[in-house]
Amino acid sequence: MSPELISILVLVVVFVVATTRSVNMGALAFAAAFGVGELVADLDADGIFAGFPGDLFVVLVGVTYLFAIARANGTTDWLVHASIRLVRGRVALIPWVMFALAGALTAIGAVSPAAVAIVAPIALSFATRYGISPLLMGAMVVHGAQAGGFSPISIYGTIVNGIVEREKLPGNEIALFLASLLTNLVIAGIVFVFFGGLKLWARGAVTPTGGHAGGSGGSGGRGKGSGPVSEGAGSATAPAGTAVATRADAPDSPDTTRLTPARIATLTALVALVVAVLAFDLDAGLTAITLAVVLSAAWPDDSRTAVGQIAWSTVLLICGVLTYVGVLDQMGTIKWAGEGVGGIGVPLLAAVLLCYIGALVSAFASSVGIMGALIPLAVPFLAQGEIGAVGMVAALAVSATVVDVSPFSTNGALVLAAAPDVDRERFFRQLMVYGGIVVAVVPAVVWLVMVVPGFG
Repeated sequence: MSPELISILVLVVVFVVATTRSVNMGALAFAAAFGVGELVADLDADGIFAGFPGDLFVVLVGVTYLFAIARANGTTDWLVHASIRLVRGRVALIPWVMFALAGALTAIGAVSPAAVAIVAPIALSFATRYGISPLLMGAMVVHGAQAGGFSPISIYGTIVNGIVEREKLPGNEIALFLASLLTNLVIAGIVFVFFGGLKLWARGAVTPTGGHAGGSGGSGGRGKGSGPVSEGAGSATAPAGTAVATRADAPDSPDTTRLTPARIATLTALVALVVAVLAFDLDAGLTAITLAVVLSAAWPDDSRTAVGQIAWSTVLLICGVLTYVGVLDQMGTIKWAGEGVGGIGVPLLAAVLLCYIGALVSAFASSVGIMGALIPLAVPFLAQGEIGAVGMVAALAVSATVVDVSPFSTNGALVLAAAPDVDRERFFRQLMVYGGIVVAVVPAVVWLVMVVPGFG
């Protein structure tokens, strides 16, 4: 049995054991990386740790630390109230506002994980506050970020267009942008319908404190003093159409509609995070940790428990799995699979298989890295003229990025880590199932729509 095949089978075993025995998948993946790296790939410790996602580790820790402080001092509650006032109480509009905000950030130059790191914690705090499905809100943020991700001035768009130019392939920047925009917009619409969006429309408008201000049906929210919080409120099990009370509704809770010095400083820190990432291209994780430390020093009482609220189990899970994927990359498993598909003599079949490989691998690894590897692999059969280059490049780009809602990708991991007051194990399984559906369905659809007609 080849080393590459052994490494793939071990990955399957990791998934099976983690699912059936409720063992943290990241811990299993670290053990698998050690075993396969030492015994099969002949890697030393440095080679194994070469795949450790240090930058993602810092982003996950930094962003969840900063927003834990924001939750502790009531800043996220204030943002939720402000958002409700902005859309005049129409909770159903908020997922689309978050979709548009994430898309605008990536379209003007933010890398997708940075946009998600900025938007997801606020969006998911809102979801918890008003009983919106965290899966709906998280998916809207990620798909929004990918919708704008291939504009001609975006990071992804610039990289892919540069690869196309380097490989001397026909290119169309606007077609690439529209392909990603429309695909993610359609998926967002489907997600909105199937994960509670219609119930949100039926609920009508709510007041900033969660009370019902109109609309049909009896699914009105609870206003201030309307009773205790129900068990499981704000968790992944909360019905999407039910407004949920939170600690902000308790009689002894601080007023979340006014700005205090701590909240003003936290809002300033969040704005500084956006400016640092977008205008100065600073690392989102390091910037977030620095801002969190400053807030902690100024208001230690508010931030005393923040370190404990960092999503450590999520950090272990994501870093372990990506370290194992790094071992696969080091031993050539990913390249082996791609070259095997590229050698198929039927261009259309090779095209759809490359789309699937891009989607599957990107669900666990860098989307940009996968695009950089797969587009050159497609060059030989694109040169034959039987496959349109513009459609094929767009299909590969969309397939490799639309799956970033997977909890193993950077964006999915940020969504998982940012969700407050949820059953993380359950939410992780929901993201994994949804990501699996996207991996299974979208590559075939984009291949059928973009490749088969022969665009370009």
